Amino acid sequence: MVRDKKSGLKWSIDDKPVTIAKWDGAAVKNSLDDAVRKIMKEKYKYEENFKLVDIRLVICTVSCIFAMFALAWDYFYPFPESCTVLFICVVSYFIMMGILTFYTAYIEKSHFLVTHEKDQAGIDPDNVWVVDSCLKRFDDMYTLEIHFTNGTSKVERESSLTKSVSSWFDESGTLQLELFEKDVQSLHDNISSLEKKEK
Repeated sequence: MVRDKKSGLKWSIDDKPVTIAKWDGAAVKNSLDDAVRKIMKEKYKYEENFKLVDIRLVICTVSCIFAMFALAWDYFYPFPESCTVLFICVVSYFIMMGILTFYTAYIEKSHFLVTHEKDQAGIDPDNVWVVDSCLKRFDDMYTLEIHFTNGTSKVERESSLTKSVSSWFDESGTLQLELFEKDVQSLHDNISSLEKKEK
């Protein structure tokens, strides 16, 4: 492991600078989201909570089970004998897809990271940090939001920024992590300072 003098983060020797095609919006957003994940987990030592992703995977798995069962049933009991089972499986699959759409739109939303800040004494409930991001198609403005929930008081705070992705990528499409980390740290510290004033 080596330490980046500018950013303070530890990077493995085999890590390479993140370079992407500048005009690929999805790649730009994913690389910035991954950088936030790395900062929150390695700089602040927060533990990632995979519950949102796990629920989505369960919904998708159940949907696939319905589809696979319909396929297997039709193989052993060819149509029209399998008509009733196929109908039930198809309807169930579309219901599960509806549930998935509702879940991603109204529950998971644009959250790509949920982390827990453990109480040092191990007595109080965890503080929860939720991170959202948005980069619209054909737009260069990246929005990052950090939501904080105090584990004890349940008080919620949030901080956000919107900047052009050109602030963090050079002309070759390489992410300048030290610049991006400063902005993420500023959002984080803004919330932390408010939290300390309340205590």
